[in-house]
Amino acid sequence: MLLGFVLLFGYIVFCWLVFFKFKWLQFNISWGIVSAFVGLHLLIIFLIGLRFVAPYATEARMVQHTIQLIPRLNHPTLVTDVLVEPNTRVKKGQPLFQFDRTLYQYQVEQLEAQLVAAQQNVKVLHNDIQISADKIVKLQSELEYAKYQKKLSEQLAEQGAGPVEEAQKWTAQVAAYQAAIKEAQAEEERSRLLYTSEINGTNTTVAQVEAELKQARFYLDNTLMVAPEDGYIMNLQVRPGMVAGIVRVGAIASLIVDEGRYLLAQFFQENLKYVKPGQEVEIALDLYPGQIFTGKVDAIWQGTGAGQYLPSGNLPQFSYVPTEMPQGQFAVVIVLDDEDQSKFPIGTQGRASIYTNPDSGFVWMRKIGIRGYSWFNWLYPFSG
Repeated sequence: MLLGFVLLFGYIVFCWLVFFKFKWLQFNISWGIVSAFVGLHLLIIFLIGLRFVAPYATEARMVQHTIQLIPRLNHPTLVTDVLVEPNTRVKKGQPLFQFDRTLYQYQVEQLEAQLVAAQQNVKVLHNDIQISADKIVKLQSELEYAKYQKKLSEQLAEQGAGPVEEAQKWTAQVAAYQAAIKEAQAEEERSRLLYTSEINGTNTTVAQVEAELKQARFYLDNTLMVAPEDGYIMNLQVRPGMVAGIVRVGAIASLIVDEGRYLLAQFFQENLKYVKPGQEVEIALDLYPGQIFTGKVDAIWQGTGAGQYLPSGNLPQFSYVPTEMPQGQFAVVIVLDDEDQSKFPIGTQGRASIYTNPDSGFVWMRKIGIRGYSWFNWLYPFSG
C-alpha cells in the first residue's frame, strides 16, 4: 500500500513540475485527459489490494438450523392441547403438543393381550408335541393288535372256522390305524416346527407380537411431541381441536435451533484466493447501525449450484454470458465471536470483510469503508 501512495504522490509531483513549475509542456485539455488517464490507472493498485487483502461481501445473512415439527403418527389424530406459545424459547425435551392418546392406548392394550396369548401358545405347542407322541404310541399298539386279529381271522376263514367278513373288517382296521399314525406324526411335526421356530432365541410368533407392541408404544409416546433441541418456536400453525398426523409434509410449527448459527457471506470467487479458515472478519449488521462485530472464517463452501447438472439424457448446453453480468460467487461461513449469540436472529442481513493480512495498510481502508456503511445505516438501509 505504501508503494501505491509513493507512486501516486510521485506522479502528482511529476505533473506539477512538468506543467506548472518548469512549464516544459503547455497544459491543455489533451494533456489533462492523458494525465488523468494515467493517474486513474495508478489507483488500480488500491483496488487490487482491497480485493485480495480485504475481500468484501455486500450480501451476508445469519443462518440457523431449522427443524420442521411434524407429528410422527400413523393415524389422523386430534390435537388436545398446545403447551407452548409462539415466539418463545424452549428447552430440549420440553413438551410442545399433546395429541389424543385414546386410539393408541387401545392398540397397546390389545397387543399386550396378544403377547400374553402368544407366550401361552408356545407352552401349548410344547404340550401338543407330547400329546402327539403319546397318541402315536397308542395308535401303534392298536395297529399291532389289529394286525394280529387280521392274521387270526384270515387263518380261521381259510379253515372254514370263521367268516370271511371278519378278516376283511380287520384288514380295513389295519389300514385305518396306519393312516391315523401318519396323521398323528404330521401333527407332531407341525407342532414341533411351530414350537422351534425362533429368532434370537424367541419364538417367531411372540417376536412378531413384541415388534408390533413396540411400534404401538412408539406411536403412543409420540402423542406427546417434545422439543428436539434448544431453540424457539416460530410459525405456530396448530390449535386444540385440529386434526394432524397423517400428512408427513405438513409441519405444524418450526423450531429455530440455538446451536450452530453462523453468518453466510457471498464473495466473488477470485477474491477468495488468499482466504483461509481462522482469518479475522469484521461484520456490519443492519440490525445494529453503528456497530461492528468481529468473527473468524470457519469454512469456504466448495462449490455452487452453477456447477451442478441433474442426471438426464440431454447433453449440456453452453450459452454466452455477457461480461457485464455478475460473476459466480462462493459462500463463506463466518462464526461471530460474541458470547451472546442470541442477539443475531436468523435472517439478519449485513456486510462482511475478511482480512487475509491484518498488517497490511489496505485493511485500514476497508475498516473505514465498513464502518461508514454501518453508520450510514442510521440514515438509509443500503442492503438489497
